[in-house]
Amino acid sequence: MDKIPLETEGEESEIRFRDCFSVRYIQSAGLLCRLAYAVEQESRKTGTTPEDARLRHEAFVLSAVLSSVSFLESTVNELHADATDEEFAALDEKHGTLLRTIGRQWHNPKNFDRAPLLTKYQTILAIAGQPGFEEGDQAFANVRDLIEIRNHLLHYTREWVVIHQRRSPGREPESISDHFELMLARKFAINPLAAKNVPFFPDKCLGHGCAEWAVLNCIIFVDEFYRRLGLPVPYEGIREELLTR
Repeated sequence: MDKIPLETEGEESEIRFRDCFSVRYIQSAGLLCRLAYAVEQESRKTGTTPEDARLRHEAFVLSAVLSSVSFLESTVNELHADATDEEFAALDEKHGTLLRTIGRQWHNPKNFDRAPLLTKYQTILAIAGQPGFEEGDQAFANVRDLIEIRNHLLHYTREWVVIHQRRSPGREPESISDHFELMLARKFAINPLAAKNVPFFPDKCLGHGCAEWAVLNCIIFVDEFYRRLGLPVPYEGIREELLTR
């Protein structure tokens, strides 16, 4: 048994912390999603939406989407950090061996940090001798689309968007809004607070439906990733806090 050092007069015992920020991100995303849902429900009930409620709703949805992708980032980063630092004493021998293998075969932090997010997941599965996600996998495709939304929000550039523009079959989208409308059509309910004659993105896209789609698909994706590795997910004990409505 490990001994806990006793404090003596004039001395303080060393206290070490190793946080799990991925759990904080997905908890936040779930909470923000529920708050956005509450605003939409209140709007349906009263038939009106005050301007401050619209602002809160937009903040909740934007933050839920960003927190969902931050959850994906931090989950794989924490797993890799535990593997390279050999911080897996709480796991059994089989799981410890798996993380040790991952840490030894991908020990270069610069190489890991520079890898695209989904490449990190796929590479870890390959090192573990497990099949990677197929391009046609629904959850994989959805988180890939979600990451594209997040990247656009973080590196936003202004553009002109034409409403009710006629599109020829097979014609390339002329704006980011058109691109997202084609990519995300029928994946989730549009924002019920959006006005009629506004672009799909961001106005009609960023509602509770999008936030819920983001949270649920991130959880489904990470669940499957850990299932393939045979490891417990770090948020197993708090799933009731991850509800989206």
